[in-house]
Amino acid sequence: MTLQDIISNASTLFVLPDSVTRLKACMDDGASNIDDIADIISFDPSLATQLLRVANSALYRFPNKIDTITKALQVVGTRSTYDLALAFGVSQAFKEVDGQVIDLDKFWEQSVSCGLLAKYFAEMRNIREPERLFVAGLLHNIGELVVVAMLPDSAKRCQAFNARVSPAELQAGVLGYTFTNVSAGIIKEWGIPESIYNPIAKIHGDSSNTSEYEEQILQLSYVLALDNVNSEIYPSYNNLKPELHESLSLNRDDLEDALDITNLQCISVISLFNPNAFMLY
Repeated sequence: MTLQDIISNASTLFVLPDSVTRLKACMDDGASNIDDIADIISFDPSLATQLLRVANSALYRFPNKIDTITKALQVVGTRSTYDLALAFGVSQAFKEVDGQVIDLDKFWEQSVSCGLLAKYFAEMRNIREPERLFVAGLLHNIGELVVVAMLPDSAKRCQAFNARVSPAELQAGVLGYTFTNVSAGIIKEWGIPESIYNPIAKIHGDSSNTSEYEEQILQLSYVLALDNVNSEIYPSYNNLKPELHESLSLNRDDLEDALDITNLQCISVISLFNPNAFMLY
């Protein structure tokens, strides 16, 4: 199955919740306002509950409790609220994926870790609306869930990466493309902004050939999360190339701080986006 075939089929098989689709249309409508956005969210109890949980989570650490959608929109921002709603909607779209093919808990741990690291570095670099980087990191590997659903045997073979063969190299060998190629493709097919899918598409690219901070941040976050979550395969910083952090004016101490802080956040944030965790919290 070609890359385009799997993207086309996946965009039909996996559908975003209606409230997220309506929220995107509202955001794209220049005549809409914060009350219109709040109304769409409020009419979907699961989305409203999720956004309030996120606003009050370790992702933000606001000093005062946020107890209404309007307040969440005011504090978090409308664009950031949409990005977080999108992340929730995508996780819901994949909630029926078979957990027997891959370790879904590890999948979401690595995805959340990548997202948290990306948001942390974006904030360090004073990038506007760092939630975009969180969402890009969180969703960078949803292509794996597509492959699990559509090509389960191939998905299993792609689990056999090791210290000599990276996940991306193995995926390219088995499939002819990587999971992130699928991720970027389906996100684009859904009409989600380029600012989210473009860094994902370039996550395995040559870091020396990009001067874009957001691409560099996602590449760095991916590598750190990969080593961090797969410590039984990779020692710390095994896949880290110096230019990945040096291009962002970061040193090893900065990376240690980032990992320490995001590891503390990770457990509680996983419970917000791993569909398997919704039944437990």
